[in-house]
Amino acid sequence: MTATSRHDPAQRTASATTVPATATSTHTAPAGTAGPGTAWEIAAAVPDPELPMLTLADLGVLSGVEEAGGTVTAWLTPTYSGCPAVAEMAADVDARLRAAGYPEVRVRLRLDPPWSTDLITEAGRRKLAEAGIAPPQPGPARPGVLRLGPTRRSVHCPQCGSADTEELSRFGSTACKALWRCRSCREPFDRIKEI
Repeated sequence: MTATSRHDPAQRTASATTVPATATSTHTAPAGTAGPGTAWEIAAAVPDPELPMLTLADLGVLSGVEEAGGTVTAWLTPTYSGCPAVAEMAADVDARLRAAGYPEVRVRLRLDPPWSTDLITEAGRRKLAEAGIAPPQPGPARPGVLRLGPTRRSVHCPQCGSADTEELSRFGSTACKALWRCRSCREPFDRIKEI
C-alpha cells in the first residue's frame, strides 16, 4: 500500500460520514512521498482489531490520509457498513495520530465505492496465510458489477498447502470469515470470504 489515496475525497463527500467520538482537512499525500512518521504511515500501521496480524493498510480499510491547515483527516472504508470494529479502528487511528503530535484529527468513513476483499494487499494475504487463515482469492475482473453470490473455488489449507479442503460452516468467528477443514492434515482453519 502506498501513500496514495484510492479515492478523491472531494468527489465522495456525499457518501462520507464522520465517525463519532473523533476530533477534526484536504490534501492527499502523493505516491512515494510518505516518509517515516508521516500521517499516512502512522495511520497505516494501526492494526485491525479483529485481524491483528494485519494493519488497516494491509486490509485496504485505510483509503486515504489528508493533511491541510494543521488538520489530518483519515478516511476509512469499512469492510461492511455494519462492521462493529469501525469505532475501535477510528479511535485507534485518532489516538495514534494525536500521540504523534497531530493536534487536529478527523476520522471519516467512506462507503462509496464499497470495500472489497480485492483491496487486501499481497502482504496482507501473506500475513493471513502465515497466521493460519486462508486469504480470499481475487474476485472476477468485472468493473462496475457488484458480486453478491458466494465464490466457489478451491481453497488451500494454510497449514499444509493441500487443496483437499471442505467448508464446515459459512459462518465463522466474525462475519467476514467461514470455517473450513483440511482433509489432508485434518486441521480446521478460518477463511476470509470474498466480497
